Formats: sequence, C-alpha cells, structure tokens
Amino acid sequence: MVLLLGPPVLLFALITWQVVADGPLVDLDERLSEDLIRPDRPSELLADLGNIQVALPVLALALAYVALHGRARGRDRWWLPPLAGAVAMALVPALVAPLKEWTDRPGTPAVPPAVGYYPSGHTATAVVAYGAATLLLLPLLRSPAVRRGLVVLCGVLVLAASYGLVRRGYHWPLDVVASWCLGAVLLTGLWRLVSRSSRRRSAGTPRLRTGPS
Repeated sequence: MVLLLGPPVLLFALITWQVVADGPLVDLDERLSEDLIRPDRPSELLADLGNIQVALPVLALALAYVALHGRARGRDRWWLPPLAGAVAMALVPALVAPLKEWTDRPGTPAVPPAVGYYPSGHTATAVVAYGAATLLLLPLLRSPAVRRGLVVLCGVLVLAASYGLVRRGYHWPLDVVASWCLGAVLLTGLWRLVSRSSRRRSAGTPRLRTGPS
C-alpha cells in the first residue's frame, strides 16, 4: 500500500511546493503551457469530459449497477463497494477546494483574471469518476478483452479531458498532473477495498438471503 501511495503523494507534494514557492517548475510549466494552448471547439469539448454534469452520471450508473448486481446475488455487504466509490468522489471537492484557496494560483492568459486554479477540479473529477466506475465494474466482467477495453476507455477519457483542459487554457499542465496524483491516491484506497471484497467472495460461496418458501 505504501509503495503504491508513495510516488503520487511525493510528486503531489513536490508540485505543490513549487506552485506555492513559485519555483523553477512553475516557470517551465508556464512555458510549456504557451506552446500547448490553442483554444478551439474540440479542446473545449474534450475539457467538458471533466464536468460533473458528464462524469458524475457515468459514475452513478456504475454505482447503481454494482449495487443492484451485488444485492441480486445476495452478497454480504453488497453496499460497501458502491458506497466506497461514492465516498471517493465526495472527497474530490473536499480536498480540491481548500487546496485551491491555499495555493491561490492564477489562471492562464486564456481565461479571465482569477485565482484558485491549482489543482484542477475537472481533472480530479474525471480521474475519480471514470476510474472508480472502472474499478467497481472490473470484478463483474468475465471476458479479459472486455476488461482490457474498459481500462483503455477509462484511460482515454481521463487523458482526453486532461488534454482538453490544457489545450483550451483552462489549466496549467501542473494543475492537471497534481490532480492525477490526488486521483491516484483516492483510487488506490478504493482498489484495495474492492480487491479485498473480491477475495472474500472467491474464498467461499456467497451467503444467499433466505426468505419464505
């Protein structure tokens, strides 16, 4: 667990320190942003993949399906994986909002003058929403090809949203990378819970509910 959490936590700490101290990484970040920003309609559409109006319904459908599937199979604590997924998503604004206020980072030249752009809430939303949906659905899929396809789709959605946010100029690249780190930490915790639940189910026959005959 420590080995999985260590790299994203350390990278996030490094980036945050550089943003707060206006270090050399920030200068590099701003130069990179100048080369990448090309505001256009496609980049705006890709950035919208991180909107809560788009990402949250996807997660909600996955949570509902996992809950109904577990309850229909009569599994013990069928509610725990979907509840954990919902908690992971709820932690995104709980973590991002204070960090935005504390770091007080200004936006790129492509957006109106303002502060509070670090880290990227849209990126964190995309990472956790699509990532949590993928982690919760994977144990229910039997086909290796379908499982791989779901993982690839998740990666494509997250990268597309991240690229759109930077390309459109809604966020600096470091804002996005920092949110990848935050999302990785939240998803690691969710993955540990889901994997333990799956191991418990595979260790024995699930207890079925009994009712009147």
